[in-house]
Parts: sequence; C-alpha cells; structure tokens
Amino acid sequence: MRNPTFSSWRLRIVRLLVLLAAVAWDTAMAQGAPERTVVGTNVKRYADAVLAVMSYTAVPDVTTSSLSINSGTTGNPGFGQTQLGGGFTLSRSFPLYLEGTVAYSRYDPTFVASDGGQARPVPAKWNTASTTVGIGWDFPITSELRFRPIINGMLGRVASDLRIAQTVFNHVADANLQFLEDGALNAYGVGGSLMLDLEHYREHYEIDLELRATDIYLRSFGGSSSAVEGSATAQQFSLWARWRAPTGLSALDRPVRYVLETAYSHYFGDSAGVLGFNDLTSLGVGLELDSSRYPVVITRTRAMVRYVFGHNVHGVSFGFAVSF
Repeated sequence: MRNPTFSSWRLRIVRLLVLLAAVAWDTAMAQGAPERTVVGTNVKRYADAVLAVMSYTAVPDVTTSSLSINSGTTGNPGFGQTQLGGGFTLSRSFPLYLEGTVAYSRYDPTFVASDGGQARPVPAKWNTASTTVGIGWDFPITSELRFRPIINGMLGRVASDLRIAQTVFNHVADANLQFLEDGALNAYGVGGSLMLDLEHYREHYEIDLELRATDIYLRSFGGSSSAVEGSATAQQFSLWARWRAPTGLSALDRPVRYVLETAYSHYFGDSAGVLGFNDLTSLGVGLELDSSRYPVVITRTRAMVRYVFGHNVHGVSFGFAVSF
C-alpha cells in the first residue's frame, strides 16, 4: 500500500517545478524582447496637438505670416512659420471677395525614448504645409465700411523627418516611435470667417482697419500612425490696422510712403496654449513704393519689419506685400 503522505509531497514538488519553469520561460522571453517606447506622456500630448499646430497655418494672420518664436522661460520647443497669401474684391459693382494662403511651419519638440534599459533624447522635427482658400461677399454698411462673411476650406499635411538610428532602436514597435521615425498626417478643414473692413483714404494719409473672427474645423485622414489621428479647431479673433502717409521723398515719379502697422490675434479652442501663448501682438514699420504711374500689374510694393510678442514668447517677422 502506498504512503499517501509521500505521494502528496511528490505531487507538490512536481507542481512547483512546473511553475518555476513557466516563470523562467516568461522572464527569458521578456528579456529577449525589451519594450521600446516613449517615456512619459510627451508624445501623446504633442500628438494630440499636432493638428492644433497646423491651425496656425490655416488662418490668414499678419502676426504669424513670417515668424520665428523662442521661449526661454517656458522651455517650449521652437516654432517657425512662413505664410504667403492675399485677398481682393473683384469690384464694387460685383463685390465677390476671394482669398488664399499657402503656409509652411516647422515645429521641433524633443521626446525621451527608452528600450527598456537605456533612455535617450529624441529630437523630432515636424514639418507642416497647408493651403487655405476663402470666398465671400461684401455687404456695404457705409461708403468706407463693409461687412464680409467668408467660407473657408483648408488642406494640409504634417510629416516627421526624423530618422532614428538603427543602432539605438533596431526594431521600432511602439506606435509613437513609428510616427517620430517616419510619420505623416493629412488633414482637411472647413469653416468660415466674419470680417469688418474699413478703408478711410484721404489725400495725405490712408487708414485701413480689419476686424476678423475665424472658426475652421480640422480633421485628419490618411495618416501613417494612429498616434496622431484626430481633430482640432482653429478659432481666432484678430484686429489689424495700418497707417500710410508720404515721407516727402519720391521714387518712380510717385511719393514714397512710410507704413505703420499694428495687429493683435487671440487664439481660442485647440489653438490656445498649444505653443505656450494665447495671443500675439505685432508692431510693424516699413516703406511703400508706388508704381501706378507705369503700365505694370503691380501698383504698390511694401516691405515690413514686425516685432511680435506674447506671453513668454517673442519673435521678429519680415513681410513683403504687393497691391494690384
């Protein structure tokens, strides 16, 4: 007859050996495939805001037309943008308003990536290109003041040009790192603007004033990584004013004018705070040449230098404009 106590102990030992073998196998598998991921929530936070960064290029804006911003206090990544655009009304008898912009921006956040045992900074470079068009109609309030509703549409693309060295991460499996290494995101936007436009022109001076409120909804499509799919709203209120008067000098048989300009933009929705500020103010000065005496398409040419500042940020903007 078997000893029941001895058989019970043998069964317990066998079970213990099986359990230890399973734990050892799982540990070996985990050590053989270290997790490669991004430390903390920085990538998720910036990925959620990637369309909000694009919103700065979606709205025609003097304060961000050509801008390089540095923030030494908040430590926010660098942001640079160049925007080219314009708008015009066909005629007073047929006051159809058309506008369009093309813009490029570069955003340089830095993340920390880990392969399970080693953490290294990963400087990312996000490039954004977009174009926005608008069509509106002028409703005259007075001979100098017009109310202008505008329908806007936008198409853009965000891409990361980072190439992570294979000696650091041989097999990038994390979705966030996949986008950082070679990611892209397409987006479209639809919305509109309301504008008040004042043109007060006299013989010895000219005053232009614009109040504008813009709301454009952006949504992604065709992205390469689920980490950056989403939507955002570009909401902005802006005030722009310009004074032009003769300098006393002449060129091209016309007076050379000096130009004083100021602008203020306040950002709402997803645009607010994504780069560390909610508003920007611009102060500008420049010169204008008048070529209307000659049979050329361009009637006026302006060169502007602007100082742009906001909460904990500042920058310098260079602008160039022509009138037809």
